[in-house]
Amino acid sequence: MAKIKYAQIGVGHAHASKMSVYRDSDDYEVVGVYEPDAILRRQAEARDPYRDLKWLTLEQLLNTPDLKVVGIETRVRDLLKYAKKCVDAGLHIHLDKPAGESFPEYENIIAVATAKHLAVQMGYMYRYNPAVVMLRDWQQKGWLGEPFEAHTVMSKLVGTATRKSLAAYQGGSMFELGCHIIDLTVGVLGPPTAVHAFPRHSSAEQDPLLDNMLSVFEYPRATATVRSSVNEVEGFARRHFVVCGSEATFHIQPLDAPKARVALRNARGDYRKGYQEITFPRFVRYVDDAADLAKVVRGEKDAAFSYQHDLAVQRAVLESSQMKTN
Repeated sequence: MAKIKYAQIGVGHAHASKMSVYRDSDDYEVVGVYEPDAILRRQAEARDPYRDLKWLTLEQLLNTPDLKVVGIETRVRDLLKYAKKCVDAGLHIHLDKPAGESFPEYENIIAVATAKHLAVQMGYMYRYNPAVVMLRDWQQKGWLGEPFEAHTVMSKLVGTATRKSLAAYQGGSMFELGCHIIDLTVGVLGPPTAVHAFPRHSSAEQDPLLDNMLSVFEYPRATATVRSSVNEVEGFARRHFVVCGSEATFHIQPLDAPKARVALRNARGDYRKGYQEITFPRFVRYVDDAADLAKVVRGEKDAAFSYQHDLAVQRAVLESSQMKTN
């Protein structure tokens, strides 16, 4: 089977080094990368994910024969600009998170992609986490029953330089960090009927960063709380996603090296009534995302996450960050 030609625009995103996933994949042939910032390009050239790659102009990239997929890995402020250029050119994209600051611009990109039958895969890093995949499977089987509660935390401790980069965006820690778990929450409970944001600046740092944020999602028969901070000591270890349903509770913690503690009202499949712990194989971010996108591009399956889901997530991200959606 012929490999899918892949290129990347930008190296400025925090997760841009996922280029190594595509280079290591049997599904893709990486044809090059474009980075307009000379400093970022020079820094990237010396790093393993980009070593010996061909550096292209934007025109060269967009006109590469048989190019199928472009990863949009710029700084957040430029994501939508380049995503639009790619879908206008008829290219599938992997768009890193969050989907920019302008909801109307993102809606337009989705509209073009819909009309052209193009994939717009969002770069939320827990979608293919094996514990999250199991949670979705349990929900589809009805093992959770009726979900009535979710609560989730996505935090870490960062230094002054990272705080400065995050402060460039009004939405603070929720916009760039909390978006990952908003994706999970909307995935389980659907679009919220209302979002209530409680942004705070809680550190002693004299900067404008909203570094301690809470959002409450309302549903007709459920509520969800979403927290994101960049002040938490050992925050990675406490990152978690918990769903409580009428038939089961599913608690994933930590998210980055997933383990699950689950409780069942009744035995289901291989799982007994009551509490038990489930362990999972080592999770490498984005490997399964890339493999799934390859199947979509080849026409072997539909996208795992719909345009409607991604629009609902972005609206909830902006509302949780007290940013405009119009």
